[in-house]
Amino acid sequence: MIRKLSLLTCAAMAVFSLSTAQAEDVISDFMKAHHKAPEGTDPTCKKAANGAASDAELAELLKGYQAICAATPPKGEKDAWVKKCQELVAAVKGLQEKKEGAADAYKKAVNCKGCHSEFKAD
Repeated sequence: MIRKLSLLTCAAMAVFSLSTAQAEDVISDFMKAHHKAPEGTDPTCKKAANGAASDAELAELLKGYQAICAATPPKGEKDAWVKKCQELVAAVKGLQEKKEGAADAYKKAVNCKGCHSEFKAD
């Protein structure tokens, strides 16, 4: 019985570690694709903040922010993570709808340092 319990505990820990690693990959991959850019070009997030992102780029941002919202952050509280991600989702939707003040809302929501200090693993 103890052996079975130990095996179950190990299996559960492995699944949790795998899902945490996968969540970190989803977040990291999205950030690399849309918050960084090759030298000499602007990342998608900067284009969005400046009103220069295409409809397709905004759609990609929205899809990405929704995906990372569902992921568990490497550190910090999940509820706080979801709240920040939902602010990004709402801001991108505002950009898509060309709402007045949407660019300012997006710039406020896309606070890199705020998220990194609270959620990024060291």
